[in-house]
Amino acid sequence: MITSELTNITGLIQKQRDFFQTGKTQEISFRLEKLRTLKQAIAENEQAILQALYADLHKPEFETYATEISLVKEITHAIKHLTSWTKPKKAEVPLEFFSYSAKIYPEPLGVVLIIGPWNYPFNLIISPLVGAIAAGNCSILKPSEIAPHTSSLLAQIIGQYFEPEYIAVVEGGVEVSQKLLAEKFDHILFTGGTAVGKIVMEAAAKHLTPVTLELGGKSPCIVDVNINLEHTARRIIWGKFLNAGQTCIAPDYLLVDKSIKQNLLDSLKKIIHEFYGDHPADSPDYARIISQKHFERLSGLLKDGEIIIGGETKPEERYIAPTIIDQVSLTDPVMQEEIFGPILPVIEYTDITEAIALINSRPKPLALYLFTENENLQQQVLQATSSGGVCINDTIMHVAISSLPFGGVGDSGIGNYHGKAGFDTFSHYKSVLRNSFWFDLKWRYAPYQGKLSFLKRLIK
Repeated sequence: MITSELTNITGLIQKQRDFFQTGKTQEISFRLEKLRTLKQAIAENEQAILQALYADLHKPEFETYATEISLVKEITHAIKHLTSWTKPKKAEVPLEFFSYSAKIYPEPLGVVLIIGPWNYPFNLIISPLVGAIAAGNCSILKPSEIAPHTSSLLAQIIGQYFEPEYIAVVEGGVEVSQKLLAEKFDHILFTGGTAVGKIVMEAAAKHLTPVTLELGGKSPCIVDVNINLEHTARRIIWGKFLNAGQTCIAPDYLLVDKSIKQNLLDSLKKIIHEFYGDHPADSPDYARIISQKHFERLSGLLKDGEIIIGGETKPEERYIAPTIIDQVSLTDPVMQEEIFGPILPVIEYTDITEAIALINSRPKPLALYLFTENENLQQQVLQATSSGGVCINDTIMHVAISSLPFGGVGDSGIGNYHGKAGFDTFSHYKSVLRNSFWFDLKWRYAPYQGKLSFLKRLIK
């Protein structure tokens, strides 16, 4: 366990650089061994992980397995494909380079920094770590201090299963983050808000350190008339109120065809009762807000619009009921910032072009959701909008597919990871060109007299 008081951050980074220089992390057998160790560490600490996430977020056991512990599938995916990922890939060469051969070699970057958020405090540290290990790097992990129980557990687990010169956890608050960001790393992956993402990028720029920024934004959810109403309502409610809405890819607001709006609202209310009962505060399946600061921010947003269902709060529990609000103005605070909580505004449209125009008038979101069986409409929305990812006729689930890169665009992020994309993020692809000695054309050497016409023909 590495605490902020005891850590000599500069010294720790140097130890990792020294270990990286031994070449040990480049060995495929070493990477596979450490991926298996990580998988074993999660399996042997399941109960502790469940307890830590319940203590930090009141997270239901099912949600912890589904959204945190389930990342073992990503480790399994990496183990299965690592050998093929690491193989040099042959590259084509033009005919005039007939004596040459070209390959592209993936190589590790060195020492990387992974800064995690508080909303999925276990998954969003370990998931990028899978890519870092697979690519052959040493890693320093900085969990969120806002989820202290999970942060402490991560330090304990990593310290028990890995040597600090290979993988280390550094705990602490803003001052520790600032000290880390003042150092030079070979890559930084940060998950969090846009404002802090800008700070990370500014600090990284001083060292020309590449960054992957997984941010967020107001992810829209469009609901057309051509749907299965019950399935649509169930998938929206699950995606929105999972982890009490504290999900970077949660549907932030609904854009609903006017002709179906009332039917959808009725179905959404029905599904909330189906999921959480008449009193969601008593439900074992509903999480809590992470901190008093975030509770107060979200409580302020309840003043906007007309509450259709929910709106109840319990400050002593940091509880906010699953809430749907109607009659929302685009200038209301709830539509000016990412909600990141259990409040779902509903906005109606009469033509899909209105919904598209609204989405395009705002920063590009991390996710976009569309519910429709109309394939032409699906194609129209895909072509007319830009977002980190798109999920059609469902919510959240696209993040669970290891073969799909996960990341944002514009204000919602830079770069991506998961599966092969995570390996790529933490790798440098080195181009290698080889020539042979069996033949040597002299046309490119001086003296150049009489050779220019041949060169001109060659490059046309």
